[in-house]
Amino acid sequence: MSDISLKNIEKVYDNGFHAVHNFNLEIKDKEFIVFVGPSGCGKSTTLRMIAGLEEITRGTLTINGKVVNSLPPKERGIAMVFQSYALYPHLSVYENLAFGLKLAGFDEDEIDERVKETSKIMGLTEYLERKPRNLSGGQRQRVALGRAVIRHADVFLMDEPLSNLDAKMRVSMRAELVKIHRMVGATTIYVTHDQIEAMTMATRIVVMKLGRIQQVGTPADLYFRPANLFVAGFIGDPPMNFLKGKIEKKKFIGQDSLEFSFGTKLKNVMKKAEGKDVVIGFRPESIKLAPLTKEEGEESKKKVGDIAFHGEVEITEMLGDTMNIYVTLGENHLIIRTTPSDDYKIGDPIDFYVDYESLHIFDGESELVITDDEENKE
Repeated sequence: MSDISLKNIEKVYDNGFHAVHNFNLEIKDKEFIVFVGPSGCGKSTTLRMIAGLEEITRGTLTINGKVVNSLPPKERGIAMVFQSYALYPHLSVYENLAFGLKLAGFDEDEIDERVKETSKIMGLTEYLERKPRNLSGGQRQRVALGRAVIRHADVFLMDEPLSNLDAKMRVSMRAELVKIHRMVGATTIYVTHDQIEAMTMATRIVVMKLGRIQQVGTPADLYFRPANLFVAGFIGDPPMNFLKGKIEKKKFIGQDSLEFSFGTKLKNVMKKAEGKDVVIGFRPESIKLAPLTKEEGEESKKKVGDIAFHGEVEITEMLGDTMNIYVTLGENHLIIRTTPSDDYKIGDPIDFYVDYESLHIFDGESELVITDDEENKE
C-alpha cells in the first residue's frame, strides 16, 4: 500500500516568498496523479517537498500512515525521475540501472536479476552495453525511468520527464509511461506544465496557480465541470471561449450589443447571476456552424435552445482531421473547432450556434462557476 496524505502543506522561503499555500490532497494506492499548471505555480516545489529535497515549512506529509516530514529522501520509499535524466555518462545502461542497488548493498545475483527484469519492462535489453551518448532521447528517458522501476519503490515522483523530447517522441513516451505504471503498480505523482500530458495520463489531475490548488478531479471532471475561470481556460486545446457581460432580466448583455436569452434549464443559474458581471464560456467543439450555402429543402442546423452568433473569419488552421477557425465577434475573439470540409476563407462572414446547455457561467468577480444546485442534487 502506498497512500500519501498532504495536510495543510505550506512552503515559505527564507526571503519571504510563499511558494505553496495550504495544500491538501489525499492520494490513494496505485493512483497516477498529475500536478499541472503554468511555470511558477508551485507544482515542482510540492513534488520536491514530497521527495524530501525541500523542507516543509508547515503541515503534515504522511506516506503509508507514517509522518515523514523529517525523514531524509532515502528513507521515504520513493524513486524520483528528473527532467535531465541524470544518467552517468561513463557507465553503460546496465551499470546505470545497477548503480543504486550496488550502493544499497544488494548482492550481484539479485542485481543481475533485477536489471534483466527491468530492462525487459523498459525495452532496453538490447542496449545494456551501450553508453548514454549512444542512445536516443527516448532511450535515455527509459533508462532514467528504469532506475526508478528497479528499486521497487512504493512511490514514483516524476518532474517533467518528457520535456526534453521532441513532439513525436513525447506522444509515444506518454503511452509507455501509462503502460509502465499499470505493470509496476506504484503510486505515481507526475509534474508537467503540459495539460495534454495531464489529460492523457492521469487518474486525477491537480490544477495549480500561484501556489494554490484550483481544482482536483479526473480529466473528465476538469474538462466538463471546471470549478473556475482559470481551470476552464487552462484545460482544453484549443481553450474554452469566453464572453464578458452582465446578466439583466435573465438575459446576457455583452459588448457590441451582444445580447441573448437562456433556456429554461438554466433558470436557477440565472437567478443566482441576476445583476452580476459574468463570463460565459463554451468549448470550441460545442459550436455548430450554419451551412455555407443552404440548398432547397435543407433544414437549418439551429434548434430550440441554440444561441445564434454572426462573426467574421480571422484565421483558419487546418490540422488534418480537424480545423480551427478563429472568429472575431466585435471586440471578442472566439475559436471554432470543425472539420476541413467547412471551407471558410479569411474575411468570410460566419454564422454559428451554441446550445445553451453547453454554456459555463462564471461569476465575474470571484471567477467561480455558478452552478444549478438543484441539478447537482440529482
